Amino acid sequence: MTTNWTPDPGTPPSMARQRPDLAFAAFHQMNRPEYVRYAQTLLHNRHDAEEATDSAFEQIYRRWDQILLKDSPAAYAWTVLRNKVIDHARARDRRPPLIDDAAFDTVALRDAVDPMGQVTETLALFRALRQLTERQHDVMVMFYLNGLSAPEVASVLGMTSATVRSTVRHSLRRLHEILGPDHTAEGLR
Repeated sequence: MTTNWTPDPGTPPSMARQRPDLAFAAFHQMNRPEYVRYAQTLLHNRHDAEEATDSAFEQIYRRWDQILLKDSPAAYAWTVLRNKVIDHARARDRRPPLIDDAAFDTVALRDAVDPMGQVTETLALFRALRQLTERQHDVMVMFYLNGLSAPEVASVLGMTSATVRSTVRHSLRRLHEILGPDHTAEGLR
């Protein structure tokens, strides 16, 4: 079956010259916005986020047939994206993703009665997030910082909604251990 395919504006040039498989085109269209959003949360720059995301999709595209054979293609693709974001941060000679600068751009800070106290709390929270496992970190960024629902996070990360909710519970418990009871829930809001 032949279809007319017009690449989306965010399609990497190497993919735009070819006609990708419809499953890949759908996967790209469904996931690119959230991938860019996640990358931008960690890299703090839209251009860098799009560049890292496009690089991830180019790699996913080149391996698409093998990825489809995986137990969870979405989970595998997410790992590719995560690694590209980390590589991109390192290549730009930056600190690890979710750097402390993000503490100065939060809803909590904009609404804070005590801005200096809020910055201190947010810095502590971001440092604590770094102590979570990769899965916990990604779920918490997508769920709390990017505001996705459990089913949306599950779809993007290639897991079940129940796994997302369980990961959130375990992550909050771990953050509670690190930060203490007064800071965990309030900091994530």
